[in-house]
Amino acid sequence: MGRKDPVTDFLKGRGCPAHVVRGGLTGLIDSWEATIASVARGYTLGLDDYLNDMDGRQLIEEALGIAPDREKKKHADRLRRADARMKKLLAPAGNCLWGTEVAEVEGWSERKNWWYFMKPLKAGPDLLAEIEDL
Repeated sequence: MGRKDPVTDFLKGRGCPAHVVRGGLTGLIDSWEATIASVARGYTLGLDDYLNDMDGRQLIEEALGIAPDREKKKHADRLRRADARMKKLLAPAGNCLWGTEVAEVEGWSERKNWWYFMKPLKAGPDLLAEIEDL
């Protein structure tokens, strides 16, 4: 019997699909890097999809909070590089993409949860219009 993995338990508890649970932190970061590539090309999907992608980054943050130290260290440099790439592709959105009320309830801040407070520099007009209407 293997050791219990707190990240696996966390992802199951959050109701994540089986492939996300199996992928663990590595899979979450893979997905985040794919989102970054999509933003770099010019994000063509709408706000719901963008929020879903940003929720993926939030899952990484929460999973890291409970991951064993060896797991955190294993992924730290890769995530730091990915985040640095993403930040170059974004601009401040003016407020939380989920809304101020949700940000307050969740305890999100522009500094700690920056992905929820930024918008792509290159995106389809629909997404940018939806963000402007928030």
